[in-house]
Amino acid sequence: MSNYATTRDRVEHYFDRSATKVWERLTSDAPVSRIRQTVREGRDRMRALMLSRLPADLNGVRVLDAGCGAGQMTAELAERGATVTAVDISPQLVDIARLRLPPEHAHRVNFISGDMTANHGRHDFVVAMDSLIYYDTHDITNALHLLAQRTDEAVVFTVAPRTPFLMAFWTMGKLFPKADRSPVMVPHAHTTLNTTAEGLVTKVDRVSRGFYISECLEYRA
Repeated sequence: MSNYATTRDRVEHYFDRSATKVWERLTSDAPVSRIRQTVREGRDRMRALMLSRLPADLNGVRVLDAGCGAGQMTAELAERGATVTAVDISPQLVDIARLRLPPEHAHRVNFISGDMTANHGRHDFVVAMDSLIYYDTHDITNALHLLAQRTDEAVVFTVAPRTPFLMAFWTMGKLFPKADRSPVMVPHAHTTLNTTAEGLVTKVDRVSRGFYISECLEYRA
């Protein structure tokens, strides 16, 4: 998984060295630009969509929040009663998520800084919101396989859909020298992912709000 490891390390460097403050503000209630407001609203819609794939009552349900970021998904899962393992490759984002979690839910959450595909124990569900969007088809399929080995129900995840806008964005990003690039989303078609994953990927729905475009998919082994 050399490509996966290289991209993972680039993501960690980006969020810990360049984007922590931006991400902290975007995921808060602080005022942001009009463009970032659309991203914030799109992410809120996607989070709600992903949560709708899980039972309404999560008491006794074990959930891995794979790529927890600043912890918005983690907090909602814990509030609904889930026992959550919240993992992210960025230690700084994990610290933000830990600080933001309401104290009354702290006993429900185990925060981990590290690779989301590592062995973090068995879970009923995995949610991976916008944490696989930087990887190619091969790496996403391998990650889903690893996650599903320790998941009793479903892996609910997102990808950047293969739209003309995102394809243009992706092509422009490849023009920059590697040393100067932030991680760039890799657009995917559901049909291609599903074929590579041997028919185990189901399309749920797409969220499009301004500059936020993401597709929710579900993987069941």
